[in-house]
Amino acid sequence: MNDDKSNKNKINIELSEEISQGIYSNLAIITHSASEFILDFVRIMPGTPKAQVKSRIILTPEHAKRLMLALQDNIGKYETVHGPIKKTEGSGGSPIPMNFGGPIAQA
Repeated sequence: MNDDKSNKNKINIELSEEISQGIYSNLAIITHSASEFILDFVRIMPGTPKAQVKSRIILTPEHAKRLMLALQDNIGKYETVHGPIKKTEGSGGSPIPMNFGGPIAQA
């Protein structure tokens, strides 16, 4: 009987091959309303004046807080193994690293 209860609480989560490849993003924009948080994941490429939103995730406030707590927990575990994650600032105080951390190309 205990097996029946434990099986009822399990969720079978499927991950398609396409989704398993992931989407690269180097910028996240977070906005919110009274009822939802919207996370836009953007890819900015060097030398390109236009950036594209590659994925949009819409969460309830409760789920947004759960995500924040899960990220805090996982970042703590990561830093325990690999050391502190450096917080980098772009040139001129810009939060977007437009030079991608490398040398700036010249023609």
